[in-house]
Amino acid sequence: MLNDIQKLKELGDFAAISKLIPYSAVIGLECEVINNSILTRLKHLESNIGNYQMGFLHGGTVAALLEHAAIFHLLYEMEIQILPRIVNISVDYLRPCTGQDTLASATLIKQGKRIANVRVQAWQTNPARPVAAAHAHFLLS
Repeated sequence: MLNDIQKLKELGDFAAISKLIPYSAVIGLECEVINNSILTRLKHLESNIGNYQMGFLHGGTVAALLEHAAIFHLLYEMEIQILPRIVNISVDYLRPCTGQDTLASATLIKQGKRIANVRVQAWQTNPARPVAAAHAHFLLS
């Protein structure tokens, strides 16, 4: 799988890399490069609704979006020999996610030899009004 990821990364096809991950299709995750950075989208699917009365997304799908965005940011920014493995993630749910697409982008805070520290933010209509944020650590070696 790592060879496939490396080949697709060389082509700049992060959407195809995302499709290699089985849960991406199930919950509707997509990745694309815009303005020289990677953007992750959680498509609106009825199966992602956690509160049907209010129409809010399930927190687990929002957390999956944040983790996916962090991993793809590392794939985009770094020359890696193995896939980053999550050590821990802390998610802050800031506002309810309503039934529409949710976007996320990440920032590499610190990269060491073995650990990377990533901050992720998700929003729906306005990046200045995030619906969730996360802080994650990944093992690189």
